[in-house]
Amino acid sequence: MKTLVMIVDDHQIVRDGLKAILHNEEGIGVIAEADNGRTALRLIKELMPEIVIMDIAMPDMNGIDATRRISVEYPDIKVLILSMHHDKRMVLEVFNAGARGYLLKECASDELLRAIKTLLQGETYLSPKISSIVVKGLVKQQKEEIPSEIFSLSSREREVLQLLAEGKSMKEIAFTLDVSIKTVEAFRKRLMDKLKVNSIAELTKIAIREGLTSLD
Repeated sequence: MKTLVMIVDDHQIVRDGLKAILHNEEGIGVIAEADNGRTALRLIKELMPEIVIMDIAMPDMNGIDATRRISVEYPDIKVLILSMHHDKRMVLEVFNAGARGYLLKECASDELLRAIKTLLQGETYLSPKISSIVVKGLVKQQKEEIPSEIFSLSSREREVLQLLAEGKSMKEIAFTLDVSIKTVEAFRKRLMDKLKVNSIAELTKIAIREGLTSLD
C-alpha cells in the first residue's frame, strides 16, 4: 500500500515541485494539495492522509495553527513542516503545535524522502542545518525561554489576528469563521487589550513577527 501524502503550500510552484519528487518514489502517493491551512483541514477530514507536508506562512490559516488543529483532531496524522524559516522561536512553536518533523525548503529531495520515512517509523525528523536550534526541554521550556505575547492568545484569537493582518473586513472575518460581526469586534478588542496595542497596524506587525502571516 502507498503512503498517502498531502501537500499544503500557498505557492503552486512549490506544490508542483514536491509532487514531481514524490511521484517518482515507489510507495508514496500524493492524494491532495491545498494552498492554506483551512482548506487543508477540510480535505484532511475527507481523505485522511498519513503525512501532511506543511508550509508555515500561508493566507487564511497559517501552518502553525493548522498543525495544532491536526494534532488535536487527527493525532495519527504526521505533519512535516517544510519552510524557509529557521528562526528559533518558529521551530519551537511548530513542534509545540504538534509537528513531527521540520525541513528547510533548501533541502535536497533525498532529505525530504528520508524525513517522510523517519516520520512513518514513528520518529521525529529535524533538518541537520537547524538541529542546533533545538534546546533541552524543547516543548517544556518554550514559553519560559522565548516569552511572547502570542502565547496568551486562544486558537480562535490567533485566527482573528491573522485575518485582520491580512486586511479582511469585519464582515469577511465573520463569514470565514461563521460568527457574528459583533463577535469579531469583541475579538478585535480583546486582541488589542491582550497585546497592548491600539491599532490594526500594530496587530499586523505582531502577526508578521510571529509568523502568522507573511503578507506575500
